Amino acid sequence: MQRDDKIEIRGAYPDELTEVADLLADRGEPADAVDMRLVAFDPDEGHASILVAVDRDRPVGKRVVATATLLRETLRVGGVDLPAAQVELVATSRSHEGRGLVRSLMDLAHSMSRERGDVVQVMIGIPFFYRQFGYVYSMRIPDTRVLDIVPSADPSIVVRAATDVDIPAMEALQLTEQQHVTVSMPHSPGCWRWLVARDGSAQWVAERDGVIVATARATPPEEGLVLGEVAGDRPGVESIVAHAHRVAQHHATAAGSATSAKVEAMDRPGTAVHSVIGPLLAPVDPLGGGHWYYARIERLAPVLDLLRPVLSSRWTAAGGARAHDVVLSSFRSHVRFRLDDDGMGAVTEGGPLQAPVSAGGSGVPPDVIAPLLLGPHGALALERLHPDVLLGRQREVMAALFPPVLSDLLTFYLPV
Repeated sequence: MQRDDKIEIRGAYPDELTEVADLLADRGEPADAVDMRLVAFDPDEGHASILVAVDRDRPVGKRVVATATLLRETLRVGGVDLPAAQVELVATSRSHEGRGLVRSLMDLAHSMSRERGDVVQVMIGIPFFYRQFGYVYSMRIPDTRVLDIVPSADPSIVVRAATDVDIPAMEALQLTEQQHVTVSMPHSPGCWRWLVARDGSAQWVAERDGVIVATARATPPEEGLVLGEVAGDRPGVESIVAHAHRVAQHHATAAGSATSAKVEAMDRPGTAVHSVIGPLLAPVDPLGGGHWYYARIERLAPVLDLLRPVLSSRWTAAGGARAHDVVLSSFRSHVRFRLDDDGMGAVTEGGPLQAPVSAGGSGVPPDVIAPLLLGPHGALALERLHPDVLLGRQREVMAALFPPVLSDLLTFYLPV
């Protein structure tokens, strides 16, 4: 992708990875450079996942002036897999800020994502910034709260660093947790390998008699130890929590601190482990606004088409006996599909529809589509929250098809 200012936007060449690493370390931290190399040399991703802005006017060896990394993901909704992507490791050199390089890199990332068949992108990002590129806050990030209660460790359980051999067991534990929520994103096979290898966080497992019974990720104690992605049975989880306190206290003592070390953990509402980890945490701050994952849906029709089994099941469960022709407009475009005894039919796309309620349909603006499909509010609450969500005479149908849903996303970086 060639710009007018002699900046080239493209995938990185292998001999440019050192420049990318230097840029990430300079604008972020050294661990970012390590993470980029894990992605670049992974068989499932590779250096083509590393996107760069190259200034051809600069000397060789100093031409990479911005970068982003495109990761493969799978977003699951009601048991249906949606091919997805996530953008991470975004950085721009100080000399080239304010020139729209991130926008160009995001355009390339979205184009590549679209070409490989992705229907949604998700990400963790700084406030507001990525809304400029079509992302909207859609799914709640779980609260991170202080672990008020330190349980006793089970003496028959050993907590240790995970290895590649432990990945299948950790995957199985996370699948057990995520089957309880409607929207989930598991770690990709590549991401599991990176998490075991990286030093920006620690991957722990709790083992009893040679069997992995719990797992969690921990941020470095020097950064303030936070447990995330906690999964497993009660004795295993409690042993990991007790281990985290020992690690944090040991670091505090070694650093000469006279105060007790504080450990925090991310809750996982809707999952089975919530009943174990939740009661150990400080109360939820009623004034806390919370944080959200970004999501981006470029075209509604392909997503709805993939979700036909889920929407059909919801329609049937709501007692939908009579046939109904659904019209759903995002005002810039619209979709139509039929609901009947057989469930949901094929989705067809149309052009702008500015008065959907008059046409017997519903209107949901583009920046509310992702929250409608993936978020905790549901169609009825979104209508109350947004003046331009207009359900019209389809209100009951929309409520049945798009109820509030809980989500649980596993991402390369813990959103803490």
